[in-house]
Amino acid sequence: MGNCVSLQISCDQALNQSCGCLFGERNYILMMESNLEVLQKTMQELKEKREDLLRRVSIEEGQGLQRLAQVQGWFSRVETVESQVNDLLEAKSTQTKRLCLCGFCSGNLVSSYDYGKKVYKELKEVEALIAKCVFKVVAEKIPTAKGEKKHIQTTVGLDSMVEKAWKSLMNGENITTTLGLYGMGGVGKTTLLARINNKFLEVVNEFDVVIWVVVSKDLQIEGIQKQILGSLGLVDKEWKQETEKEKASRIYNILNRRRFMLLLDDLWSEVDLNKIGVPPLTQENRCKMVFTTRSKEVCKEMEVDDEMEVVCLSPGEAWELFQKKVGETPLKSHQDIPILARKVAEKCCGLPLALNVIGKAMACKESVQEWQHVLNVLNLSSHKFPGMAEKILPILKFSYDSLKDENAKTCFLYCSLFPEDYEIGKEELIEYWICEGLIDGDCGDNNQGHDIIGLLVRTHLLMDCELTTKVKMHDVIREMALWIGNKKELESCVKSGAQLCHIPTDINWENVRRVSLMSNHIEELSCSFHCPNLSTLLLRKNKLVDISGEIFQFMPALVVLDLSKNKSLIELPEEISNLGSLQYLNLSYTGIKCLPVGIKELKKLINLNLEFTFELQSIVGISTSLPNLQVLKLFYSRVCVDDRLMEELQLLEHLKILTATVDDAMVLKSLQGIERLASCTRALCLKNMSATVVMLNTVALDGLQRLAIVNSKLSEIKIDCERRERGGGGFKNLSTVYIVDLEGPKDLSWLLFAQNVKYLFVARSSKIREIINREKGMSISNVHPGIVVPFGKLELLKVSDMDELRRIFWNPPTLPNLRQFGVQNCPKLSRAATKFPRLERGS
Repeated sequence: MGNCVSLQISCDQALNQSCGCLFGERNYILMMESNLEVLQKTMQELKEKREDLLRRVSIEEGQGLQRLAQVQGWFSRVETVESQVNDLLEAKSTQTKRLCLCGFCSGNLVSSYDYGKKVYKELKEVEALIAKCVFKVVAEKIPTAKGEKKHIQTTVGLDSMVEKAWKSLMNGENITTTLGLYGMGGVGKTTLLARINNKFLEVVNEFDVVIWVVVSKDLQIEGIQKQILGSLGLVDKEWKQETEKEKASRIYNILNRRRFMLLLDDLWSEVDLNKIGVPPLTQENRCKMVFTTRSKEVCKEMEVDDEMEVVCLSPGEAWELFQKKVGETPLKSHQDIPILARKVAEKCCGLPLALNVIGKAMACKESVQEWQHVLNVLNLSSHKFPGMAEKILPILKFSYDSLKDENAKTCFLYCSLFPEDYEIGKEELIEYWICEGLIDGDCGDNNQGHDIIGLLVRTHLLMDCELTTKVKMHDVIREMALWIGNKKELESCVKSGAQLCHIPTDINWENVRRVSLMSNHIEELSCSFHCPNLSTLLLRKNKLVDISGEIFQFMPALVVLDLSKNKSLIELPEEISNLGSLQYLNLSYTGIKCLPVGIKELKKLINLNLEFTFELQSIVGISTSLPNLQVLKLFYSRVCVDDRLMEELQLLEHLKILTATVDDAMVLKSLQGIERLASCTRALCLKNMSATVVMLNTVALDGLQRLAIVNSKLSEIKIDCERRERGGGGFKNLSTVYIVDLEGPKDLSWLLFAQNVKYLFVARSSKIREIINREKGMSISNVHPGIVVPFGKLELLKVSDMDELRRIFWNPPTLPNLRQFGVQNCPKLSRAATKFPRLERGS
């Protein structure tokens, strides 16, 4: 019959289908109540399995392993299903009330049918998840990063060198295993090595690990081993107590199973790779090493397969780099300036460091007369003879000579007292300068000091250190500063990082003004030399155990004495009373137990640093002993501020800067209530504190820069900023926050009041579930409209060992300045919660 199709269904089939709809498991209305009951029981079983699995995963992650993606996927699906089941159970009462005729029918057939169907499907999904909860392995070792990409500014003239090095290492007929890059200081060897580092990181399946080590002049085998172990992803506690030989064995066992590229920057002499633990480099294992050095002889000593001299830029390349540093505006300000500028660039002899430094210094000079003067100055320095002193340092010295402020010049030369590659705290450096009389003012006014540091950084005489408030000297610039000091006969003696075990006898103690013996191994401080002119003595980071009282009898003009980071130093001799001119005394990070009675004779002392003195018993009587103190630092000290000490602090009429440790909430309240003390508080450590509520007043603590909360039990941390007309709604100067071993709070939403925080560390605080809570955050923003975006200036964020931490922020914020983000042992912190929009520079 045309297109008609005849369908024949047996009576048995029709009956079976009808019964299935009315009485089978898919009768979603009839089976609704029983399915709901089974769903609840099955869901409970799934939750129990999830908890069991989570415990297994937490144990594994606590041992440094990383959960498998399939395990995380199962957890995610369970979370989704749990949410859907909860929604169904919330509607249970409404849906079951609609049932009638013993459950065969409903007052709303469509709604009940859809609901019953969803219940059935969720039941099957829960059963399926239970069946899949069988994992023999739940976590595996976290793969370490192949290496660290180096951030490099735009380079000129290095492309050909990079390709030449690549060809030598990878494409030559005789494959090179060791390559030495040699050349004078400031020529760009480190930048070239960084380019090579980044190129090898981009090559897939070529190397298992690329290791970068900064060797420098004073670094020993142990320091090199430490950097290698860090690159291999091993934490300090795994090897810190091991001997040099044991570390070497550990390094060998790891690297012997991997194909590695070892990059050593700034070798000054031969390095014994065997003692370090580096396996032999052969064509069979295809491991390689590249190093930089200033001496071609080091290449011979290291028996390299190939060596490359890193030469200065060609005239064309030098002019290109110089133009970039000077900028367009000065070069276009007069038609004669480009001609003069080319001549100035020629005086730099193609040295990138000189081109950078001098080009930057010329960026603000827009008159012909200024450029002609510069050219005349440079013509006085010879550049025709080889050698640093004859060729390079006079060129670099121009940036020093161009400083109009004589104080800035003296402050710059003072920085050469510190070891090579040493990172100097800005505030600390300024305190040295003030006490030495290099800049005017007192310790409470450091604006001039910051202005000078800014000037020195802008002229490339100092460099800002990343992720810190510190500066350092490029090693060639430091050599230039020492060279200038010798020419000016400033009588400074710098033997920092020289591996000394005793006070050197070759110092002209009669005439010397400043002596730096930092970072040595000196255990005993004793000498009978008369030092009538000595004003600065830096002994930081030695192994001092004993100080002879006799030595202080010969230093009548000593102004600055730094004994910090001598952990075995437990006492000072009473003869310290002879240091009548002393203004600065640094005992931080020492084992000092008490201050000598003789300290009361130091009437000119204005700066006393006792931070991180864990053995210091008391400083009772300090107000009468040292009435002229302007700076007193007790941050993270055993000495805590109590009512008695607070009375003494109030008697210090000249006190401008205070860093304090507090272990009592009532004392903290009292401290904030004393305006003069609170306003001069720059750092605050809340330690071993137990309280229901701790209140921090943003107005009172307006100058607070560092805040640490450690080993404390606090139910809540509140912020008082009611007087907004003065306080501005938050901590304006707070830049660093440490929170470790804090029990109580589930969030740290009060950090919204620290809008300018740059460095945030949170660790071992087991109850914290989130850093910023949504409801609390919105409430704060409603009351304080100026507080909207959290962590806008954050540069470093680290969280570790946080069992309950689930999120940083309910809606991951844009963190435009974040450069480093670290997470360790936070089992409930999902990857999605750590993906910040436009995080381009984070590690």
